[in-house]
Amino acid sequence: MLIGYARVSTIDQNANLQEDALKKAGCERIYSDRISGTVSERPGLSQAKEVLRRGDTLVVWRLDRLGRSLKDLIEWISYLDKEGIALYSLQESIDTSTSTGKLVFHIFGALAEFERNLIKERTQAGLSAARARGRIGGRPRTLDDDKKQLAIRLYKEKQLPVKKICEMMGISKPTLYSYLKSVP
Repeated sequence: MLIGYARVSTIDQNANLQEDALKKAGCERIYSDRISGTVSERPGLSQAKEVLRRGDTLVVWRLDRLGRSLKDLIEWISYLDKEGIALYSLQESIDTSTSTGKLVFHIFGALAEFERNLIKERTQAGLSAARARGRIGGRPRTLDDDKKQLAIRLYKEKQLPVKKICEMMGISKPTLYSYLKSVP
């Protein structure tokens, strides 16, 4: 069975063009969303996912109607492949029920993985370079050791309320309590 999915990004846009193309392609059922591609929850796509069965084909007007990003698109393709469901994109003429269509998506997947690995390597190299220069990651400490000890002493003396100690030191209550936890 051919199941169609159409999506337009805004209320002003109209899905008629996509729906007409999906009907012409032979889709028996068409689900649609009028929602931005950046939104992860798309009710129409969820309904199509529930209806799709092994041997079916999900038909989209263009690939960008299905995936929010290349990563998201790859995840959809992996899911569909695992479930025995093909994907056909009308505009790109990609059909994962064919060997050529599967090859195209494996190439996309390899490129996406390559990009993720490059980003990871660059991040690690940047962190290593920063450490070599003496920079340590993480949030900067609010108080130096002397002020930290003063805050702990003021708390233990019980002369001032916690709120007042925090205001004087310019720290939050959770920060004060974390300092207290570090003291034996």
